[in-house]
Order: sequence, then structure tokens, then C-alpha cells
Amino acid sequence: MAELNPFLLGRETLAGLTVALALVPEAVAFAFVAGVAPLVGLYAAFIVGLVTALFGGRPGMISGATGALAVVMVSLVSEHGVEYLFATVVLMGILQILAGVFRLGKFIRLVPTPVMLGFVNGLAIVIGLAQLGQFRTAEANGGHAWMQGGELAIMLGLVALTMALIWFVPKLKVPVPAPLAGIAVVALLVIGLGLDTPRVGDLASIEGGLPAFHLPLVPLNWETFTIIAPYAVILAAIGLIESLLTLNLVGEIVDERGGASQECLAQGAANTITGFFGGMGGCAMIGQSMINVRSGGRTRLSGLSAALFLLSFILFAAPLIEMIPLAALVGVMFMVVIGTFAWRSILIMRKIPLADSFVIVLVTAVTVATDLAAAVVVGVIVSALVYAWNNARRIHARTRVEGGRKIYAVDGPLFFGSTDGFIELFDPNEDPEEIIIDFADSRVVDQSALQAIEDIAGKYEQRGKRVSLRHLSHDCHRLLNRAGQLVVEEDDDPDYGLAVDYGVRTGSLSGAH
Repeated sequence: MAELNPFLLGRETLAGLTVALALVPEAVAFAFVAGVAPLVGLYAAFIVGLVTALFGGRPGMISGATGALAVVMVSLVSEHGVEYLFATVVLMGILQILAGVFRLGKFIRLVPTPVMLGFVNGLAIVIGLAQLGQFRTAEANGGHAWMQGGELAIMLGLVALTMALIWFVPKLKVPVPAPLAGIAVVALLVIGLGLDTPRVGDLASIEGGLPAFHLPLVPLNWETFTIIAPYAVILAAIGLIESLLTLNLVGEIVDERGGASQECLAQGAANTITGFFGGMGGCAMIGQSMINVRSGGRTRLSGLSAALFLLSFILFAAPLIEMIPLAALVGVMFMVVIGTFAWRSILIMRKIPLADSFVIVLVTAVTVATDLAAAVVVGVIVSALVYAWNNARRIHARTRVEGGRKIYAVDGPLFFGSTDGFIELFDPNEDPEEIIIDFADSRVVDQSALQAIEDIAGKYEQRGKRVSLRHLSHDCHRLLNRAGQLVVEEDDDPDYGLAVDYGVRTGSLSGAH
């Protein structure tokens, strides 16, 4: 097996180490955003990362504490305390497990490509903006100010050096992930020269013990449920959306498909466990996943290594890790931003439909301004409306007269958006006494379509004329038959296995008005 190859084992392990180093400041920063202790973020990164690495839907994906979830948690923690957060994370995990059991992950296929591109671009911008906080220093009054002068110059120089090393190291064909090489070289340079620049330890101490089992100290009553349930639903939705979109993105890179339901189950189990061990919960991390994949991580070993390295940092290597300059980690994340942003989306703007270009920009902007879940929902809704509008304009009919009967050969789907156009195709006053509506190139989709058929049949009926339906597909036949609109009068059509011409029984849906 490829996983047993010593070279591949080394590559996967080093990729995991690189990810673990980059996870530390992010987990601490997201814990601060949520208003909890740094170890709450670090424990979440370890537990969520460990469980999803072992059982997730896509090897090579990295999960942990994320900013998208932290910004939702902050109001809950400030109003009710961290124990309610732990209870919420448990309920969030249960909801995600149910999503996996009922295979709801498959609905991620409804997310169109423009929304995916907007998601990637927006998240890349969010990751980049998050790094700007490292260019601020604490003041005596408790506030923060932007770096200036020599301090800023050193920080920028080290960031640039890290980025240059990540770009150059792969050209040397050495079996070391470029981000890890960049972090190591810059860290040795800063420590060796004694440069005065912010380090991981300046954020907070990461030293701690093993996470311990802990039942959330909240009353087990209806009031508690009403407090945590809205947050749990939002967190579960955001976590699954970000995880499933990341799953698709990583799948495109490593050429793998499927695993959506398995990922839902893994995320749910991870968050349920995390809530019982004092963690803030988490989901897939696109930035860390990109670091892992681009460092050569392709199997579950890389994610497992990242989680175990992170735990070892907490237990044994905190003083050493706290010496790493933040500039090196910022440089790594800036390279992630460059590699994650879909630059081709800018190049193809003039080649794709204007509506798709608008969706890309819209989803990017909403992701940056609000959160991922809102951006994806908005993007899917807008894309669906555009699709419906375009299909509504497609419906038309070819007409011909045979044996004194006028035949309308309808082309295009008949659904709520196209019913007005469908009705306008007909001329009840001038048409002969019998017309046939041929659906060979059309489909009857929804209740609005059923109502439109009944309405047009009713208009002809009022004038003493008769409407018949021809060439209904099996699904259309079932839909109209269930509505009670079909009157079977002819022999079966050998091509469709259904009657050629159906009479229309009016009045079946008259109560719908």
C-alpha cells in the first residue's frame, strides 16, 4: 500500500507538522474572538481535527476551530457564559449527525460553480484580512495600535522572506514541505539574531494538560434548550456548509468525489465529543486544508499527525512553539490566500453570463461582510432565480393542423415561472373545436403548471371546445393523474407506454384559487 511507503509516511507526517504549527495562532485567535480561553480553542482544534481525520469524508482535509463559528459564539458566551457554549456545541454535533444519517449532505450539489468560486474568493479574502491583526501591538491602556517604524519593517521583511522561501523551496526538490521550511528558517533567523518581533507566546500561553471529560454545567430544562437551540442550528448549518464546500474543493485537487454524508457524521461526532471535553467546536478549515494538500498531505495520516502534533505542543513543547515568530505564520497564510483565491474567476468574467459574474462578486462580498452560510444561501437563491427566469423565457410552441385538430407542440419546461408564457401561446377564440397539447419536448413540473393546464382547458371548455394532452412523460403522467386531471380515452402510445391523447378534467384544482 502507498501509505506504508517510508517516503510517503515522512511526507504525510511533515505535512501534518506544518499544519499543526499554523493551527496554533489561529486556534488562539479564534478563541479570543469567541470570548473564551485559548485552551478552549486549542482543545477544539485537537479533538475536531483528530476525529475528522480518522472518519471524515475526504482524506487530507483539516478541521478545527474556525472564525466563521467563533463570530456566532461570541454573543452566546457574553450573555450566558462558556458552559452554555459547551452545551450548544454538543447539540450542534447531534444536529450534524442527524444531517448525516438522513444524507442531507447530498444537497451540497445544489451549489453552482459561481457560488463555489465566490466562496473560495471570499474565504481567501477573509483569511488575508484575519492576518492583518498580527500587525497590531498591545498598548499600555489595553488598546491596540498598528506597528510603525522598525518594528513594522522587520515584520514585513520576515513575512516577505517566508513567502519567498515557500515559493523557492519546491524548486530545490527537497522532501520537506515548503511552508515548514519557511517557518523553520525564519524562526531560526529570528532566534539566532535576537530580533524583536511578535511571537506566538505574545498571543497567549498554549501550555496545558490533556482535555478532561466535562459535562456542561447548565440546567437540563426547556429554558436552556430555547437558549442554545437557535445558536446550535446556526452553528451546525455554517459548519456543514463550510465543511462540504471544502470537501468539494479538496476533492477537485486530489481528484476524489463523494463522502458528503460521511463528512456530516464525522463533523457531528467531533463536535459532540468536543462539547464534552471543553472545546469550542469547529468545522473544516479551507486554509489549513490547502496548506496540507499543497505540502503533500493526501491521506488520513497527515490530518492525524496534525492533531497529535498539536496535542504534543500543548503538553510538552509549549515554550518552544511560543518562540516561533508570528511573521512566519502570517507569511504561510498569505501564500495560502494567493493559492486559494480563484484568479481564473477574474479572467473569465467577460466570457461567462453576466448573471454568473454577478453571483461570483455577490457571494465574495457577502462572505467578507457577513458569514459563509449567508453568502452561500444568497448565492444559491440568486442562481436559482436566474435559472428560473431563463427557463421561463424558453417556453414556446410550434403549431400545425391535422384532420381539423390544431396541435400545439410545446417546447420548454412548464413550471411556476413559465405559466404566463404558456397561457399566452393559445388562442381559444380562433382555434378549432379540438386542440392537442403535445408535451414530447416539455415537462409538467409543479402545481402552478397543473393550474395553468386546467385554466387553459377551462377557457376552451367555456367555448364548447375540447383539449387533449399528448406525449406525457411518466413523471408528468403521475403528476396530472394524482391531481385528477386526466381522462384516458385513447390506446397506449408504444413509444411512451402511456395513452396518446388524454382528456382534461377541469375543476380538479379550482379550490386552489
